[in-house]
Amino acid sequence: MDENISNINWFPGHMTKALRMMEKEIKIVDAIIYVLDARAPFSCVNPKLNKLIGNKPIIYVLNKCDMANLEITKDWQQYFSKIGANCIMLNSTESGTAKKVENAINLALKDKIEKQKQKGFKAIIRAMVLGVPNSGKSTLINNLCGVSKTITGNKAGVTKGKQWVKIASGIEILDTPGTLWPVFDNNQVAHHLAYIGSIKDEVLDVPSLSLDLIRDLIKIDKQILISRYNIEICAEDEPINVLEKICVARGFLLKKGELDYDRGAFAILNDFKQNRMGKISLEKTSDIKQLLIKNRKPEYENKN
Repeated sequence: MDENISNINWFPGHMTKALRMMEKEIKIVDAIIYVLDARAPFSCVNPKLNKLIGNKPIIYVLNKCDMANLEITKDWQQYFSKIGANCIMLNSTESGTAKKVENAINLALKDKIEKQKQKGFKAIIRAMVLGVPNSGKSTLINNLCGVSKTITGNKAGVTKGKQWVKIASGIEILDTPGTLWPVFDNNQVAHHLAYIGSIKDEVLDVPSLSLDLIRDLIKIDKQILISRYNIEICAEDEPINVLEKICVARGFLLKKGELDYDRGAFAILNDFKQNRMGKISLEKTSDIKQLLIKNRKPEYENKN
C-alpha cells in the first residue's frame, strides 16, 4: 500500500470506558476468547490489550472463515498452533459450529476443571470475549447460547456495554464492546480494519478508501474485480481508472452522464464487506514481517 494514503483513526468515548471495564472484569475470568476476522487476523489483534490479558489462556477464533481464502486461513491456524496458542476456525453464523469454542475452552482449562472435579463439584468457567468491532463476537455468543441473548449487527460499534451470559455447559461468557486503539501506528492495519467494517464509514474518506481497496485487490488478484464487475483492467490502469470503469459498468451516473464516484466507492466497499467478491484474504502469514513495525507486536508475537 502506498505511504501517501490518508491516515485513519477512530476511537469513540465508549471504547475508553470499555477498556476500563475490561481491566476490572478480567481479574475474575479464567480465559480469553479472542475473535479475529479471518480476512485480516493480524490487524484484528489489538496491541493495547497486551498488558490487560497478561498470562490468561487465549483461544484465538478465526471467525468468518467462509469469507476468506481457506488455505490462507489454515496457514494462520497452523501459525498460531506452532507458537503454542489455541486456535480454531469457524463461521459463527452457522448453527452448532460454536461448539468448537466450548471444546477449546475446556481443553485450555482442563487442569482447573479436573481439580474442581476431584473436589467433588463442577467448575464454573468464566471467559471474556474480545475483538475489534464487527468481528462477530456477539453472533458467536448467541451461537454458544443457542438463542439471541446479545445484540448483533453488521456494522461497527453495536455492542456498547458488558453482557454476561450463561450457557448450559457451565461456562459463563462476558461479551465486550469491540475496541480499537487510540492511534494506529500502522496505516495498512488501519485500512484493513476499515475494509472489513471495523471502523464506521461516517469517519472515513470513502472515495479515497475505495481507491486503496482497488489497489490492494489488484495486488492480490485483479480477476476479483474483473469477475465481479465484468470490466477489463489494463496494466497501465490506475485505481481511479478502475473505479470509473465500475461506475460505467454499473450505471452509476449523475445528470448529464457524469460518473457518480461516491456511489461507486460505496458499492465497492460494501461488496467487499458483504462477501460479494468471493473468498478474499487481505493478510498472509508471510506478510507478518512486513506488517510488524515498532510498537506493533500483537499478543501472540510477544509471547513467542
